[in-house]
Order: sequence, then C-alpha cells, then structure tokens
Amino acid sequence: MRRFAFLLLLCGLCAAQSPTPKQPAKAAPVGWKAIHDSALVVDTHADTPQPWLDKNINAADPDSKLMVTIPAAKAGNLGAEFFSIWVDPVKFKGHYPDRTLALIDAVYQQVQRNPKDMMFATSVKDIYAARREHKLASLMGIEGGHSIANDLGLLRDYYRLGVRYMTLTWSNTNDWADSSGDVDDKNIQHHDGLTDFGRDVVREMNRIGMIVDISHTSDRTFYKTLVVARAPVIASHSSSRALTNVPRNMTDDMLRALNRNGGVAMVNFNCGFISNEYAAAEKKLEAEDHSIADLKKKAAEPGSNITEADIQKAEDAFYASIPRPPLSNLIDHIDHMVKIAGIDHVGLGSDFDGVSCTPEGIDSAADLPKITQALHDRGYNAEQIKKILGGNILHVFSEVEKTAAQLQAESPENKDTRHEVKLDAQPKK
Repeated sequence: MRRFAFLLLLCGLCAAQSPTPKQPAKAAPVGWKAIHDSALVVDTHADTPQPWLDKNINAADPDSKLMVTIPAAKAGNLGAEFFSIWVDPVKFKGHYPDRTLALIDAVYQQVQRNPKDMMFATSVKDIYAARREHKLASLMGIEGGHSIANDLGLLRDYYRLGVRYMTLTWSNTNDWADSSGDVDDKNIQHHDGLTDFGRDVVREMNRIGMIVDISHTSDRTFYKTLVVARAPVIASHSSSRALTNVPRNMTDDMLRALNRNGGVAMVNFNCGFISNEYAAAEKKLEAEDHSIADLKKKAAEPGSNITEADIQKAEDAFYASIPRPPLSNLIDHIDHMVKIAGIDHVGLGSDFDGVSCTPEGIDSAADLPKITQALHDRGYNAEQIKKILGGNILHVFSEVEKTAAQLQAESPENKDTRHEVKLDAQPKK
C-alpha cells in the first residue's frame, strides 16, 4: 500500500514538472508571392502570333517589345497562353483560311524554335504536363468566326490543328452571327443574333470540343448562343459594362446568365474597357484625328506593305497622350464581376499584344504577379485567387472536353458537311 502511494506521489511530481502541452500553432498566412508562384496562371487571349508571323520575331527575344515573350512569361509565372488567331476581315477578305493557317503555323514554329521553354497544348492534360516540365503551354483560339469561311469542315480542320476556342464574331458581323462592333450599323445585314447555320456552328463546336467564345458578339448573339450551347461558354477577353459602358463589355445580366451556363468571363486589360475616363478621351481623340483610320484603310488596299505591326506601332504613339488608368481599375472590374457572376466564373484575358494601352504597372506578362498582390490586398484568399488566375478556365475547359465525349458517344457517326452548308437565304433582321 505504501509502495502504491509512493508511486502515485512520484507520478504527481513528474506531471507537475512536465511542461504543459502547447496548442498547435496557427499556420502563418500565405503571402501573395507564394500564392502566385504556386498557381497555374492561364491567360486566354494574346495577339502575339501576328508580329511573330509578320516580323519574324522569336518568342525568346527579350528585346522584341512584345508583351508575351518567354522571359516575360517566366518572370510572371505564366503557365498557359491562348494565342489569338485573328484575321483582318477587310485586308484578307476572300483569303481568310490562308491567313488563318499562316498564323496557326506561326504558333507551331515558335514551339519548334523553343522546345525547352514552350509546349504545344490542346487539352487540360497537356497544360498540366507543360506545368510539370516548367514550359509555357501554348494553345490557340480563333478570334472571329469569319475564319471558317462558312464551312463546318474547315472548323473541324482547325480543331484538328489544335485550335481550342473560337469567338463567334470579331468586331464584324459575319454571315451567321452578329457582332457588338457594328450592331448599330444599319448598313450591315444582321441576323437577330444567330442564323440557323450559326446555331449549327455552336452545336458542332460543342460536339468536337472547341470552346464557344462570346467576346465581341452582340448581346442578342450571346443570349441566343446560351440557348443552343450544351457546354459552358467563355468570354475570352471582356470586362464589366456596369463599370465601363462600352459594347464590348458584359452587362450584369449577361454575367448572371454566364453563371447559370457554368461559363467564365475573362477580364480584358484594355484601358478603354476598364476606364470610362480613358474610353471617353479615346473616343474624342479618334473623332478629332483620323490618322489611324486612314492608315488602316491604306493597309487594306491591294499591294499594301503596311503590316499589323506597323499599325500597332502607330496606335501606340497615337494613344500615348491619354493617361493610363491605375491598376486598381482592373481590380475593380474583377471585384465587380466576381460579385455578380461568382468567384467560379471570372478569369484573366489580357489581350496582350493586341491593345495599345494597359493599366499602369502592367506592361507585359512579367507583371501578372501585381494582379495577385492587388487581389490579396483586397482580401481574396489563396483558393479564390488561384481560381481567378487559372483554375476557373481549366474547369470550363474540362467540362467542354467531357461534353464533347458525351455528344460523340450519343452520335458517333458524323457526316462531313464540307462544301454542303447553305446559309440562310434571307437572314432575319
């Protein structure tokens, strides 16, 4: 009994001398740089292929003055870029497929010239593979449905070559879809959004796994597209019209509809799309000085030696007199679009190398971390930031791939409609 009492006393003394177990320390908040460095950053729109082709610029050249270069992508932790395949609808009228194929080839050439730093990608799986190898996943999106020359067979050919999204229109209304760029032009034949063939284009894009992009379309085209689409759609480079009232931006109702569709809107960095003040000053300057419009007309003339790069250089000088808006304007658009559409439905569509002005501090892909820092400063957590930086578009891309697999399983046989497609004889007004 005494021995038992002694042991109890000894244990009590040991317990008294033992340190009190500490509560697990709370994890330190993750800094914005760590968030950005660990994110898979995806930008859905850059017009870099045009200068690649027209000026034979190497993506590895740090002195090219392009916004998307290999050094800039590395500095900004850009993991995947959708390079825009844009064909001037006036200059290349009658030759849309030729120019489209030339630009597609320019992307292939860049990947072949820089195999240690770039990887051609056509799927979500490819994007992750490029990430593991520390390479820039290089994807393509056609900007403007006129590139298919009213031929579903050609649409499929572009898909086979690696194109993974297409905007139904550019700033020009085509034969089957209306654009926001000329929606008020009474000299243009409009189609009440989409023709029957336009609906076929959307259906075929869903079937083959090409993402439907509604940037540049008219509001009517947007809503008609959502009625037809079986897969989520994207706006590859559009901002908020509630904050900057220009037709190229999306209304709050459109953002809510995109939420219901499961799609994602990618914020455009163009100064004129994120600042009412800049847009007004830009409009005033264009009304008083027609030099850029005249240059574009000359470029469209047969035998003209004026390139897109020449026009871009002239535009840069032309708009330099207008003060650039602050980065906070861009973040305001992200904030608003997240509030309306939801955190799962917003991303980044810079329009790098396709615009003459971006907000202060955003001069190239190397500056993408500043966006992460700004979002972090506004209270976004790591999970939310990573969704905006790339997670949301990767989810939509995956859903488009799944939908295509389902549709192909439902209808395994596909009749080749090449050269058999007939447009509406009398498009709806």
